[in-house]
Amino acid sequence: MQLIAKEGIAMPVKNCMEAFVYEAIENMLDSYPGICTCEQCQKDIAAYALNHLPPKYIRTNIGDIYTRLDLYDKSQYTQIMRAVAQAIEVVSKNPHHQPGININK
Repeated sequence: MQLIAKEGIAMPVKNCMEAFVYEAIENMLDSYPGICTCEQCQKDIAAYALNHLPPKYIRTNIGDIYTRLDLYDKSQYTQIMRAVAQAIEVVSKNPHHQPGININK
């Protein structure tokens, strides 16, 4: 659903936390050698982490900027990294596909 921001710019309501989680996953996966990095596992990691983090919904470009600045706060960023690390551990031990299948090295 598209909403029209006050400035007249169409922007969907979105959770800014998603972009930060996917960025953290991309940056952290190299620190976990031997785990599956297939698309399915990455989405499972993102879903797990997002379910353990507070959502940060925005609907305007200004809201996006303020929310992103807030998320760059060290304590907020640490919380994101911790949730992603936990998600990587859980998903890598319980993949939704057969062990050894879709392993990307």
